[in-house]
Amino acid sequence: MSGEGNPGGPGQNAGAPRPGPGDRDPGPSATLRSPRAWTVLVVAVLLSLGADLASKAAAFRWVAGRPVEVSRRQVLEQARVDPRHIGLLVPRHRPVVVVPGLLELTLVLNPGAVFGVGPGARWFFVGFTALALGFGVWMFARWTGPRDRLAHAALGMLIGGGLGNLYDRLVYACVRDFLHPLPRLEWPGQLRVFGGREVWPYVSNVADLLLLIGIGLLLVYLWRRDPAAVARAGPARASGG
Repeated sequence: MSGEGNPGGPGQNAGAPRPGPGDRDPGPSATLRSPRAWTVLVVAVLLSLGADLASKAAAFRWVAGRPVEVSRRQVLEQARVDPRHIGLLVPRHRPVVVVPGLLELTLVLNPGAVFGVGPGARWFFVGFTALALGFGVWMFARWTGPRDRLAHAALGMLIGGGLGNLYDRLVYACVRDFLHPLPRLEWPGQLRVFGGREVWPYVSNVADLLLLIGIGLLLVYLWRRDPAAVARAGPARASGG
Protein backbone atom coordinates (compact mmCIF):
# COMPACT_ATOMS: atom_id res chain seq x y z
CA MET A 1 0.00 0.00 0.00
CA SER A 2 2.96 2.26 -0.38
CA GLY A 3 2.16 3.31 -3.95
CA GLU A 4 4.03 0.45 -5.64
CA GLY A 5 1.23 -0.14 -8.13
CA ASN A 6 0.73 3.55 -8.90
CA PRO A 7 3.14 4.90 -11.54
CA GLY A 8 2.70 8.39 -10.19
CA GLY A 9 2.63 7.38 -6.54
CA PRO A 10 5.05 8.74 -3.95
CA GLY A 11 6.75 5.37 -3.61
CA GLN A 12 8.14 5.33 -7.14
CA ASN A 13 11.85 6.12 -7.48
CA ALA A 14 11.92 7.33 -3.90
CA GLY A 15 15.66 6.91 -3.67
CA ALA A 16 16.54 8.11 -7.19
CA PRO A 17 17.92 11.62 -7.73
CA ARG A 18 15.69 14.10 -9.47
CA PRO A 19 16.88 15.43 -12.83
CA GLY A 20 18.76 18.68 -12.55
CA PRO A 21 18.78 21.54 -15.03
CA GLY A 22 21.96 20.22 -16.67
CA ASP A 23 20.81 16.61 -17.01
CA ARG A 24 20.52 15.25 -20.51
CA ASP A 25 17.19 13.75 -21.56
CA PRO A 26 17.15 9.95 -21.92
CA GLY A 27 17.57 8.51 -25.38
CA PRO A 28 20.12 9.30 -28.10
CA SER A 29 17.65 11.37 -30.14
CA ALA A 30 16.63 13.78 -27.36
CA THR A 31 18.92 16.52 -28.69
CA LEU A 32 17.67 15.97 -32.24
CA ARG A 33 14.13 16.67 -31.01
CA SER A 34 15.13 19.92 -29.30
CA PRO A 35 14.40 23.09 -31.35
CA ARG A 36 16.55 25.19 -29.00
CA ALA A 37 19.54 22.88 -29.39
CA TRP A 38 19.24 23.04 -33.17
CA THR A 39 18.85 26.83 -33.03
CA VAL A 40 22.08 27.27 -31.06
CA LEU A 41 23.97 24.91 -33.37
CA VAL A 42 22.68 26.37 -36.65
CA VAL A 43 23.16 30.00 -35.54
CA ALA A 44 26.73 29.24 -34.42
CA VAL A 45 27.46 27.50 -37.74
CA LEU A 46 26.06 30.35 -39.84
CA LEU A 47 27.80 33.08 -37.82
CA SER A 48 31.12 31.21 -37.93
CA LEU A 49 30.90 30.48 -41.65
CA GLY A 50 29.84 34.04 -42.44
CA ALA A 51 32.63 35.56 -40.34
CA ASP A 52 35.24 33.35 -41.99
CA LEU A 53 34.20 33.92 -45.61
CA ALA A 54 33.55 37.64 -45.14
CA SER A 55 36.93 38.22 -43.46
CA LYS A 56 38.77 36.32 -46.22
CA ALA A 57 37.00 38.31 -48.93
CA ALA A 58 37.78 41.61 -47.18
CA ALA A 59 41.43 40.69 -46.58
CA PHE A 60 42.07 39.66 -50.19
CA ARG A 61 40.39 42.85 -51.37
CA TRP A 62 42.19 45.39 -49.17
CA VAL A 63 45.37 44.07 -47.51
CA ALA A 64 47.61 44.13 -50.62
CA GLY A 65 46.47 47.62 -51.60
CA ARG A 66 44.44 46.23 -54.49
CA PRO A 67 42.11 43.25 -54.92
CA VAL A 68 43.87 39.89 -55.23
CA GLU A 69 41.91 37.39 -57.30
CA VAL A 70 42.61 33.74 -56.59
CA SER A 71 42.33 31.61 -59.74
CA ARG A 72 41.58 27.94 -59.20
CA ARG A 73 43.17 27.11 -62.59
CA GLN A 74 46.43 28.87 -61.68
CA VAL A 75 46.49 27.24 -58.26
CA LEU A 76 46.07 23.76 -59.78
CA GLU A 77 48.75 24.45 -62.40
CA GLN A 78 51.21 25.61 -59.74
CA ALA A 79 50.29 22.66 -57.52
CA ARG A 80 51.28 20.25 -60.30
CA VAL A 81 54.71 21.89 -60.46
CA ASP A 82 55.30 22.40 -56.72
CA PRO A 83 52.44 22.99 -54.24
CA ARG A 84 54.83 24.67 -51.81
CA HIS A 85 55.15 27.62 -54.21
CA ILE A 86 51.43 28.40 -54.51
CA GLY A 87 52.12 31.50 -52.45
CA LEU A 88 53.95 33.00 -55.45
CA LEU A 89 50.51 33.65 -56.95
CA VAL A 90 49.99 36.39 -54.36
CA PRO A 91 51.71 39.67 -55.30
CA ARG A 92 54.38 40.98 -52.96
CA HIS A 93 52.94 43.44 -50.46
CA ARG A 94 53.65 45.04 -47.11
CA PRO A 95 51.85 43.46 -44.14
CA VAL A 96 49.16 45.58 -42.54
CA VAL A 97 50.06 46.14 -38.88
CA VAL A 98 46.97 45.85 -36.68
CA VAL A 99 48.74 45.75 -33.29
CA PRO A 100 52.54 46.22 -33.42
CA GLY A 101 54.33 43.04 -32.39
CA LEU A 102 51.02 41.25 -31.80
CA LEU A 103 49.06 40.97 -35.05
CA GLU A 104 49.67 41.65 -38.72
CA LEU A 105 47.62 40.93 -41.83
CA THR A 106 49.43 39.35 -44.77
CA LEU A 107 48.00 37.34 -47.65
CA VAL A 108 49.00 33.68 -48.02
CA LEU A 109 47.61 30.78 -50.06
CA ASN A 110 47.78 27.56 -48.08
CA PRO A 111 47.74 24.29 -50.06
CA GLY A 112 47.57 22.13 -46.93
CA ALA A 113 45.65 21.84 -43.68
CA VAL A 114 45.69 24.02 -40.58
CA PHE A 115 48.94 26.04 -40.33
CA GLY A 116 50.13 24.77 -43.73
CA VAL A 117 50.57 21.14 -42.72
CA GLY A 118 50.62 18.67 -45.63
CA PRO A 119 50.98 20.79 -48.78
CA GLY A 120 49.65 19.15 -51.93
CA ALA A 121 47.28 16.69 -50.23
CA ARG A 122 44.18 18.73 -51.08
CA TRP A 123 41.73 15.91 -51.71
CA PHE A 124 42.88 14.08 -48.61
CA PHE A 125 42.02 17.15 -46.54
CA VAL A 126 38.71 17.62 -48.36
CA GLY A 127 37.72 14.08 -47.41
CA PHE A 128 39.09 14.44 -43.89
CA THR A 129 37.17 17.69 -43.37
CA ALA A 130 33.94 16.08 -44.60
CA LEU A 131 34.41 13.22 -42.14
CA ALA A 132 35.19 15.66 -39.33
CA LEU A 133 32.02 17.64 -40.07
CA GLY A 134 29.98 14.44 -39.98
CA PHE A 135 31.60 13.52 -36.68
CA GLY A 136 30.66 16.95 -35.29
CA VAL A 137 27.01 16.37 -36.17
CA TRP A 138 27.20 12.90 -34.58
CA MET A 139 28.63 14.42 -31.41
CA PHE A 140 25.76 16.93 -31.34
CA ALA A 141 23.18 14.15 -31.60
CA ARG A 142 24.73 11.48 -29.36
CA TRP A 143 27.19 13.18 -27.05
CA THR A 144 25.29 16.28 -25.87
CA GLY A 145 21.94 16.90 -24.23
CA PRO A 146 19.24 19.40 -25.21
CA ARG A 147 20.42 21.87 -22.55
CA ASP A 148 24.15 21.74 -23.30
CA ARG A 149 24.26 25.18 -24.94
CA LEU A 150 28.01 25.65 -24.51
CA ALA A 151 28.74 22.38 -26.30
CA HIS A 152 26.26 23.20 -29.08
CA ALA A 153 27.88 26.61 -29.66
CA ALA A 154 31.37 25.04 -29.64
CA LEU A 155 30.34 22.37 -32.14
CA GLY A 156 28.76 25.09 -34.29
CA MET A 157 32.10 26.94 -34.35
CA LEU A 158 33.93 23.75 -35.32
CA ILE A 159 31.45 22.93 -38.08
CA GLY A 160 31.31 26.53 -39.36
CA GLY A 161 35.10 26.85 -39.40
CA GLY A 162 35.43 23.49 -41.14
CA LEU A 163 32.88 24.52 -43.77
CA GLY A 164 34.75 27.79 -44.37
CA ASN A 165 38.02 26.06 -45.19
CA LEU A 166 36.21 23.30 -47.11
CA TYR A 167 34.62 26.01 -49.29
CA ASP A 168 38.07 27.40 -50.07
CA ARG A 169 39.50 24.01 -50.98
CA LEU A 170 36.61 23.23 -53.32
CA VAL A 171 36.37 26.68 -54.95
CA TYR A 172 40.02 27.82 -54.99
CA ALA A 173 41.92 24.49 -54.54
CA CYS A 174 43.67 26.08 -51.54
CA VAL A 175 42.86 27.97 -48.35
CA ARG A 176 43.08 31.75 -48.10
CA ASP A 177 45.02 32.86 -44.98
CA PHE A 178 45.80 36.34 -43.70
CA LEU A 179 46.15 36.42 -39.87
CA HIS A 180 49.74 36.47 -38.57
CA PRO A 181 49.93 36.70 -34.77
CA LEU A 182 53.24 37.43 -33.01
CA PRO A 183 55.06 38.40 -36.23
CA ARG A 184 58.86 38.10 -36.14
CA LEU A 185 58.87 37.19 -32.44
CA GLU A 186 61.79 34.79 -31.91
CA TRP A 187 62.65 32.28 -29.20
CA PRO A 188 65.23 33.55 -26.68
CA GLY A 189 68.91 32.81 -27.18
CA GLN A 190 69.67 30.32 -29.90
CA LEU A 191 66.63 28.16 -29.16
CA ARG A 192 64.99 26.59 -32.20
CA VAL A 193 61.65 24.77 -32.25
CA PHE A 194 60.99 22.48 -35.25
CA GLY A 195 64.07 24.00 -36.86
CA GLY A 196 62.84 27.61 -36.74
CA ARG A 197 63.53 30.66 -34.60
CA GLU A 198 60.08 32.24 -34.88
CA VAL A 199 57.64 31.55 -32.04
CA TRP A 200 54.64 31.58 -34.41
CA PRO A 201 55.60 31.43 -38.09
CA TYR A 202 52.12 30.42 -39.24
CA VAL A 203 49.60 32.56 -41.10
CA SER A 204 46.02 31.41 -40.56
CA ASN A 205 42.45 32.64 -40.87
CA VAL A 206 39.24 33.10 -38.89
CA ALA A 207 38.19 29.49 -39.51
CA ASP A 208 41.37 28.24 -37.82
CA LEU A 209 40.75 30.63 -34.93
CA LEU A 210 37.18 29.35 -34.56
CA LEU A 211 38.45 25.76 -34.53
CA LEU A 212 40.78 26.58 -31.64
CA ILE A 213 38.06 28.45 -29.73
CA GLY A 214 35.57 25.63 -30.32
CA ILE A 215 38.02 23.02 -29.00
CA GLY A 216 38.69 25.21 -25.96
CA LEU A 217 34.98 25.57 -25.22
CA LEU A 218 34.47 21.81 -25.54
CA LEU A 219 37.26 21.25 -23.00
CA VAL A 220 35.55 23.71 -20.63
CA TYR A 221 32.25 21.89 -21.19
CA LEU A 222 33.84 18.53 -20.36
CA TRP A 223 35.53 19.96 -17.28
CA ARG A 224 32.23 21.39 -16.02
CA ARG A 225 30.16 18.34 -16.92
CA ASP A 226 32.22 15.51 -15.46
CA PRO A 227 32.09 16.54 -11.75
CA ALA A 228 28.32 17.01 -12.05
CA ALA A 229 27.94 13.59 -13.67
CA VAL A 230 29.96 11.95 -10.89
CA ALA A 231 27.91 13.73 -8.21
CA ARG A 232 24.64 12.54 -9.78
CA ALA A 233 25.89 8.98 -10.22
CA GLY A 234 26.75 8.65 -6.48
CA PRO A 235 23.16 8.76 -5.15
CA ALA A 236 21.98 6.56 -8.02
CA ARG A 237 24.47 3.83 -7.11
CA ALA A 238 23.57 4.12 -3.43
CA SER A 239 19.86 3.69 -4.13
CA GLY A 240 20.60 0.59 -6.22
CA GLY A 241 22.33 -1.10 -3.29
